[in-house]
Amino acid sequence: MLSNLDFSVIPVSLPFILEGLRYSLKLTITAMCGGIILGTLLALARLSGGPVLSRFAAAYVDTLRSIPLLMVILWFFFLIPLVTGKPMGAENSALITFTLFEAAFYSEIMRAGIQSIPKGQVNAGYALGMSYWQTMVTVVLPQAFRNMLPVLLTQTIILFQDTSLVYAIGAKDLLKAAENTGKNYNRPVEMYLFSALIYFVICFSLSMLVKRLQKRIAIIR
Repeated sequence: MLSNLDFSVIPVSLPFILEGLRYSLKLTITAMCGGIILGTLLALARLSGGPVLSRFAAAYVDTLRSIPLLMVILWFFFLIPLVTGKPMGAENSALITFTLFEAAFYSEIMRAGIQSIPKGQVNAGYALGMSYWQTMVTVVLPQAFRNMLPVLLTQTIILFQDTSLVYAIGAKDLLKAAENTGKNYNRPVEMYLFSALIYFVICFSLSMLVKRLQKRIAIIR
């Protein structure tokens, strides 16, 4: 069976694969940045002690963490146009969905990072006359980000792998590009293997980066 494989199609298909990879990376970076920002705000709200903010943040995080990502992607893609009356398109729908969904996971990571900071530093901020939000932004969050950086990157690796799920709504990601190219050249197996190799190389490289960061942070501590 392996003797029937023909990888000569790969050089010809590279422009299409790179186009799909660009979208996958764009989706990953956008969802990571938006998810970390929104997730940090959710973590701060959850730890603020305010009954309304903390309950809302907890409900948001618990709800999204309890629903499969694929289901959220399909719901958003099919239901939002029914509400707004305007189609969003697969790419834009995926960008918004991933950002909102990943925020729930980044929120829990940041909450753990914030809680890892000694309470004495928080009390010192209060003693200097800082408010809760000022203490968090200037004292706690910089240290929490440093402590949680390896975990944040690990979640980003998972996020990059999950971008293949937008295949379900027809977004032109790496997997969709591989499928279309495989159909066009009648070489689906070769193209799926090539896309799997790309996923592996990127994820493995990021995993090595995470390990190096973990060692550096351990030395700083």
